[in-house]
Order: sequence, then structure tokens, then C-alpha cells
Amino acid sequence: MKPETQAIHAGYQIDPTTGALAQPIHLSTTFERDLDGEFSRGYKYIRNGNPNRLELEARLATLAGGEACATFASGSTAMLMLFQGLKTGDHIVAPSDMYFGIQVILNEIMAPWGLQTTYVDMSDLDAVQAVIQDNTRMIITETPSNPMMTLTDIAAIAEIAKAHDLIFVCDNTIGTSIFQSPLALGADIVVHSTTKFIAGHSDVLGGALITGKMTDFFERIYRIQAIGGATPDPHSCWLTLRGIMTMPVRVRAMYENSFQIASYLEQHPKIERVLHPALASHPQHDLFKKQMTGATGLFSFQVVGDAQNAIAFTNRLNIIKRVTSFGGVRSKIEHRASIEEGTSTPENLLRFSVGLEHPDDLIADIEQALR
Repeated sequence: MKPETQAIHAGYQIDPTTGALAQPIHLSTTFERDLDGEFSRGYKYIRNGNPNRLELEARLATLAGGEACATFASGSTAMLMLFQGLKTGDHIVAPSDMYFGIQVILNEIMAPWGLQTTYVDMSDLDAVQAVIQDNTRMIITETPSNPMMTLTDIAAIAEIAKAHDLIFVCDNTIGTSIFQSPLALGADIVVHSTTKFIAGHSDVLGGALITGKMTDFFERIYRIQAIGGATPDPHSCWLTLRGIMTMPVRVRAMYENSFQIASYLEQHPKIERVLHPALASHPQHDLFKKQMTGATGLFSFQVVGDAQNAIAFTNRLNIIKRVTSFGGVRSKIEHRASIEEGTSTPENLLRFSVGLEHPDDLIADIEQALR
């Protein structure tokens, strides 16, 4: 099936009890045992499984081209559980340009626990090779990166990981399963913050890990999921499933809007630089054409001037809202350097999540704010 069909039908069935087309929300935390003590209906306790969660995991796995999926209460929780699947003394190779929240997890939570991390420019394949150690267990990449929109050659990193028998994890939150397929390019595990483009309405938190094939490591992830219980609640799963059904249409419309707006900004004298992978001016545009079919609705740009200039511009916007996060139907903008801890993000950079408003209205809002 094509993604549009998978987004609606993967893991779905008519409710067997009532025949309802829309799945009910199963709020029960526990389930009845059989007379012999077994759980023949497949459910025993909410940490182990729930009908809404299992449907969500099946759909996400199908869309990513994977064999199995484990969902969590947030994207950051998904990464934290991933790291807990490793052992004290293990070493990770991570990108120097990645979402700052994951760096906080690695530096402040996992480092004292004994997990070692080396940050490296993932576009430099020789540099990646050079930092692999005897105790290296995993390579992580985020492509496109947040917020610098840097791309990583997934297939090339996959070859390095395979040569050293490493687990290769790719954060595909920005690429989405619609525009980029890391598992098909050689990644072992894909990460999503389902809060963003997948759920798509800025009203539900969630995260997911998807594996290309079941392994002992991913069985350990399932064990951590079931014992730790940091899973999305049934209502959150239901909302995410509803969002997924429109995701292919939404992200394509957002991509078209974002490309039109990025092209406009690139010609504006008060804009210093636009970072959108689909623009020919992006330094890795050739790689974009090689491994992606679109760029969703997220990109960054730098205004002429300093942080004050950038923030003052956002304060004059009307339709576009000054909020964090991205991927929802409403357009959002954020000055990233003021929220990131110890950041290397340029002080005049703004991350722009283009929504589903008409692009002419968004451009008019930007124009009046710049004027």
C-alpha cells in the first residue's frame, strides 16, 4: 500500500464488539484473566499493552517499513529508553548538531550513569570513523537536524555502522516517514517525536522507536517499556492515530508552503541566510535530492542583525505564533538560541514551522513584520 493508505488502514480493524468504524478508546488499566489464569485476549496490564497503543505501534512500524515499534510518553523519553538499553561503559557516537534536549540527556543523565558520548560532524565520514572506539556500541544521527537543517548521508553512515557491528539509530522526526526512509537506507532503528508532524495538531505528546528487524537489543527495549511503563496513555494513542490519518496530506501541503516562503525570504534584503534543504542554495542540496522526496514544513533562517533584531521581528508577527515545538497545523516561530542551553546556534537564527495557513497570508505577515 502507498503511505496515504497505510496511514489510514495499517493496524486498523472495525471494532469487533459494536462494528464501530472509529476505534473506541480503551481506558482500562487492567484486563480480566481467563479461568485457567491465562490472558488469551492478549492484554493483561496497561504497561504491557493496550488496544489503542498496539494499533499505533503497528501503524508507525508499517509507515517506516519496520518490523516492530515501541511507543513512549514523549520523543525524549523514547531516546532515554534507547540509551538505557545500553550498558555502563558503552560508547555512543552522536552528531555535534542535534536537538539540545538529547544532548542534555546524554551529558547530565547518562554520563554520570557511565555512558560515554563523542560528538562529531556527521557530514565528515572520516571524522566519524576516527572516533569509533573498542567500546562503541551505537551511532546516532538526526537528519535533517534541529535547528540547523544539516543533512547526514544515511546510507554512508549505515555502511560505517555495519562495518563495526554498531547499532545505527536515525532520528527521522523532521524527515518523517513520508519524505525519508532511514530503514530502507540502512539504519537499524528510527526515532520519532510523534508530537510533531505525526500527531500534527500540537495537542498530544508522544515518541516512538521503530526497528527494521527484531533483535535482542529491541527485545530489551520492549522489556524496558513494559517494566518502566513510560508509555503514551490510551487517549494520546487515539489522538495520534487520528493525526496520522491526515499526515501524508498535511506534510506535503506544509512542504509546498514552506518552500514558497523560503524562496521569498531568500530574496529579502533583511534576511541574511535561509536554511531549507529543498533550496538549491542549501550546501547539501544534492544529498537532499538523493535521500529525500520532500522537506516537510520546518526550516530555519537568519535575520540581518543580532538576537534583538530576530526577537523584535517575531514580536511583530500576528498569524505566526511565538511558541516552541513544530509540526502542527498552525505556523510557529522560535528564537532557538534563547531556549537552548550552551548553544552554538547563531543568535540571529529563527526556526520556522510552517503550518497549513495560506502561504500568501503567511508571507504578508512576515512582510509587515520585516517592514
